[in-house]
Amino acid sequence: MFGFKLIKIADNEKALVFKNKSFQKVLEAGRYFLFDILGNLSIQFYDITEAKFEHRMDKFLVKTYPELTNKYIDVYETSDTEIGLVFVDGKFDQVIAPASFVAFWKEPAKVKVDIVDITENYEVDKYVLSLITHSGKSQSRNYALGDLQYVEVPNNQVGLLAINGKFERVLKTGSYGFWKYNRSITVKLIDGRVQNLDVSGQEILTKDRVSLRVNLSGNYQVVDPEKAATSVSDYKDFLYKELQLELREAVGTKTLDELLIDKDSISQVIANSIRSKMTEYGLKVVSVGVKDIILPGEMKQILNQVVEAQKQAEANLIKRREETAATRSLHNTAKVMENNPTLMRLKELEALEKVAGKVSNISVYNGLEGVMNGLVRIPKNPS
Repeated sequence: MFGFKLIKIADNEKALVFKNKSFQKVLEAGRYFLFDILGNLSIQFYDITEAKFEHRMDKFLVKTYPELTNKYIDVYETSDTEIGLVFVDGKFDQVIAPASFVAFWKEPAKVKVDIVDITENYEVDKYVLSLITHSGKSQSRNYALGDLQYVEVPNNQVGLLAINGKFERVLKTGSYGFWKYNRSITVKLIDGRVQNLDVSGQEILTKDRVSLRVNLSGNYQVVDPEKAATSVSDYKDFLYKELQLELREAVGTKTLDELLIDKDSISQVIANSIRSKMTEYGLKVVSVGVKDIILPGEMKQILNQVVEAQKQAEANLIKRREETAATRSLHNTAKVMENNPTLMRLKELEALEKVAGKVSNISVYNGLEGVMNGLVRIPKNPS
C-alpha cells in the first residue's frame, strides 16, 4: 500500500515506534500498517521473554513519557546505599547495584525487586546467599558473586573479618557473604590446628666460642585468633624470630661439651621462656625441640681424635686389669701346687697331653717307661 509500512510483531515481542527520532508509542503483538511516506519512522523490536528492558535512553523515556510506558514497564532505582535483589518468576535473577536505574517488562514474566539498605547491614542474608550461590543460572550466579565478598570458613579454622581495614569480628565455620559496595572487605583465615615451625641453619657461637649450626623445631597453636591477628602483623614470622633469639641465647650460655652431653636441656629452657611470652599474643607453644647440632669439619676431626684417644686409654686400662688378674691367678695356682706334688704331676701330665695333641709323631726310647720316667716323674709315696 502506497505510503504505508507493514509492521509484524510476534507474540513474544513489543516494538517502540519513533518518528523523526522522537518516541511515539508501544506496539503489542500483531500486524500494523503505519503511514510513512517520507521514511521518518523507525521501529525497535524487543523480545519480552527477556525480562529486563534495555535502551540507551530508558530513563529518559520513562520520565519523559510516563503515560506511554507505565502500562508496559516497571522501573526501579536504587540510592547510593541501596541494592536491589531481582527475582523473576520467583527465582533469583540478578543484583541491582547502588545508584542504578533498571526497567523490566511487566509481562509475561513476573518480576519482583527487593530493595535492601546496606549502609549498616552489609552482610548478605543466609537465605539470599543460598539463593545466589545455588542459582540455576550460572551467568546470574557469577554476576551476583562479583557484587559480594563470598567466604567459606573450613572446619578447624576461623575467619577474621575486617571492614575498611578495621577488625570487626571472628567468623566461625560456615559460608558468608558481604556486599562489597562502598567499603573494603577482607577476611583472613586462621588455622586453629597444631602447626609446625622449623628454625633451621642457625650459625651460633657457644660459650667457649665454637661455631655450631643448630636446627630447631617447634609446634604451636593459635588459641586466640583475634589477639594473634591484631597484636602483630604476622604472628608466624613473629614466633619464628622469637624462637631464633631464644635459641641463640640458650646456646650462647653453654660450652660445647655441655651442649653435646645434654642438648635436651636447651629445648626445655627455650620452651619455658617462649611459652609465657607467646600467651600474650594468642599463641600456645605446644613443644620445642633441638633437632640437630652440626659441627664444622675441623671440629669434627678434633672430636674424633679426642674420642679415639679416650677409647684407646679405656682399652689399655682394661687390658692391664686383665693381665693383673691373670698374673694373680697364676701366682695363686703356683702356691697351691708348691705344697702338693700330686697336683704338680697332674699339671705336668696335662701339659704333656697338650703337647702330644699338637704333634703328629713322637719318638720314644726305652718304651713307655722311658716316657713316664724320663719326661714325667711322680715321686713314690713314703711307706
